Amino acid sequence: MRALKVAALMLLAVGCAKEGANNSSTASSTASSGGSVDLTGAGATFPYPIYSKWFSDYAKQTGIKINYQSIGSGGGIRQVSEQTVDFGASDGPMSDEELAKAKGGPILHVPTVLGADVITYNLPGVTAALKFTPDLIAGIFMGRVTKWNDSRITSLNPGVSLPNQDILVVHRSDGSGTTYIFTDYLDKVSPAWHASVGKGKEVKWPVGLGGKGNEGVAGQIKQTPGAIGYVELAYAKQNNLPVAAVRNKAGQYVAASVPAVTAAAAGVAESLPANTDYRISIVNARGADSYPISSFTWILVYQHQTDAVKGKKLVDFLNWALTEGEKVAPTLDYAPLPTAMAANVRARLTTIDLAGAK
Repeated sequence: MRALKVAALMLLAVGCAKEGANNSSTASSTASSGGSVDLTGAGATFPYPIYSKWFSDYAKQTGIKINYQSIGSGGGIRQVSEQTVDFGASDGPMSDEELAKAKGGPILHVPTVLGADVITYNLPGVTAALKFTPDLIAGIFMGRVTKWNDSRITSLNPGVSLPNQDILVVHRSDGSGTTYIFTDYLDKVSPAWHASVGKGKEVKWPVGLGGKGNEGVAGQIKQTPGAIGYVELAYAKQNNLPVAAVRNKAGQYVAASVPAVTAAAAGVAESLPANTDYRISIVNARGADSYPISSFTWILVYQHQTDAVKGKKLVDFLNWALTEGEKVAPTLDYAPLPTAMAANVRARLTTIDLAGAK
């Protein structure tokens, strides 16, 4: 029976991957319809809901059209490094090695908004939001907790009737900033995870099946009873999937929300120097109200722009995003940057060389 379930899930994974690719293609076509494209970008699916709105709103206000391919953070880093797009996007900061390989010189990490990775699942008949500890999350995704009625789950959720059903783990199949955030968190909170899996945009998963993009993972979970996985909060809400409360560093069970993500960023943002490169992690942040699997997401731009016209359009858009764009972030379940941090980031944009001098 389990073999049949796995086979069915493998077929579903292919379908969801195709659907995710089609969604990205459709979104790209929509962004470029009605005229030539001014800027091209590629990368993270994590911020795609807010970026899609930003690009649409900005085009209406300015006439500047931005074509963005939602292909995953790994793909975005590769494309911006090869200079096949005007900007990249990632939820996992580029490593020193990746930065050194970029063909166009120094790349700036421009934080845009904050979001949350959530633990979501499909358990028909279970209406109460489940609670998870860091160790339990690691245990499930390492394949050490395999049944929904395992005592390690039921003891945290008294009064909830959980089925004697296999847990089917769903994770990302592509290079993913969402995966980086999730594994960065587990790497910090679970010694067992740190020793055996580690963190990265791609890792060797101990168990589970992969889905392409946040949309692919959400689609698999929605269609598969017993499934569990991690997606950006907006994708769980769009698919009407339940979201677990996670025990944070202060010992409180907190569900992801704009205020909880803001709380996770607050302490870190206040202590940042103005000239930081913003490659920072806020997972497992302090504070009773902090959601522990929170992160910035970044747009990646070259310090030296080889096309002055395109460079100015890109800088103008980023300034708009960090002011007007931030105002709509909460409507799509993202948290805007803290005000002081946004001002420092805009100041950093003034260092971008539009003439391409090196």
